[in-house]
Amino acid sequence: MGTKTQRIAGIALAVALAAPVAPATEGEAGDHAATQAVLDRYQRKAGPGAAVHAGDGRGSWTLSSGSATSPGQRPITADDHFRIASQTKTFTAVVVLQLFDEGAVDLDAPIERYLPGVVTGNFDGTVITVRRLLNHTAGFPHDAAGAKTKPDGTYDLAALVRAAMDDKPVSAPGTYHYSNVGYQVLGLLIEKLTGKYVGDAITERIIEPFGLAETSFPPPGKRTLADPYLPGYQGFQLGGAYFWVDMTTSFELSRWSSAAAMESTLADLAKFSRALGSGQVVSPKALAEMRTVVPWTPNAPAGYGLGQFSIQLSCGGVAWGHDGLLPTGHASLTLATDDGRFASVMTNSNRLPTDPSAIDVANSALCEGN
Repeated sequence: MGTKTQRIAGIALAVALAAPVAPATEGEAGDHAATQAVLDRYQRKAGPGAAVHAGDGRGSWTLSSGSATSPGQRPITADDHFRIASQTKTFTAVVVLQLFDEGAVDLDAPIERYLPGVVTGNFDGTVITVRRLLNHTAGFPHDAAGAKTKPDGTYDLAALVRAAMDDKPVSAPGTYHYSNVGYQVLGLLIEKLTGKYVGDAITERIIEPFGLAETSFPPPGKRTLADPYLPGYQGFQLGGAYFWVDMTTSFELSRWSSAAAMESTLADLAKFSRALGSGQVVSPKALAEMRTVVPWTPNAPAGYGLGQFSIQLSCGGVAWGHDGLLPTGHASLTLATDDGRFASVMTNSNRLPTDPSAIDVANSALCEGN
């Protein structure tokens, strides 16, 4: 999935000691006691709260652990808004694949054909293809160093990309290395070919047609989330106590733009993921391209495709999706299978436990009854 840069900011808002909240009991978890147990373990190592929204074609269910706020004891719901971070990349990739379906983009054409003079400096736009931008094999760094804001404190997408061109390549083209920069170049590609702001293109091509009413791409300068929303936290230890700092509006989202700026809900993300996997969003040919993966490491059993990755499930089969993390204090993951099962997981911090991980929570939810 790639390493997400975790930026630690100063204490911007009130600091509150996390109030302990008992996890759901087995009775409250009902038929999903096994997944609730994994979620409770995940939450204890993640943020003040964590939740999973899962189901299949017959219906859905939501489990919550901990609290949506700190202090507080409100459960997280499937309709709470949060920053989806790098799950934005799937939306960006889908627009590019729709343009591929329309004959406007050749995935194996050099980006120089569409954006002459944009990928330059320490990088070669005649060698880096659209596909290499989509599957993180362009050799770009994770983020541009030295990117400057405009006078109003927002970032210009073209300026972000220009700043990255002076950075040193992290690898030769063709080797996987997760990068926000590549998806910012893809944002410029979308703007060039559609004649629209990338956020408007995503809205008109995906959000509106597929009824994702709780999903949005923020305009530069907008840091607030729609109600109801999940505050995002970063945590730190002071003496023997653990504190949570509300970071929800502490970062300018145009810094990530087409790589990681969007907001949504667990329910909307699951809806989008199911629609994509069922062939409603792009053609079968384009979906097959999205699922042509490069391994994260040599001999890895799964890998990254074009804006989504594959996960081998413990019960057999493969799930497809993406994760996301921002220093706003939101970390999430959405996975879906071709038979209609889905699981969307989030925690309201930017901590990433590994035992169990969000993938473990999603795997449990997807494998129930299988």
